Amino acid sequence: MNNMPYVKMKLVEGRTLDMKRMLVEEVTTAITNVLGVSKDDVRIELIELNKELFSIGGQLVTDKRQAKGGE
Repeated sequence: MNNMPYVKMKLVEGRTLDMKRMLVEEVTTAITNVLGVSKDDVRIELIELNKELFSIGGQLVTDKRQAKGGE
């Protein structure tokens, strides 16, 4: 049995490097606590989605953000 968990996480682009660092640290901790594996065995791949190429509810994320007063 392969004990090396591999997690893919898709995020819309725009988060800071510090946020991504904190995210992978917290997810790694949760995985080690639940599965009883070493931190060194946990693999996490962050996949950033371009906000101009990703939609929610039929609207591009970039357009949704602009409509809410962001970016």
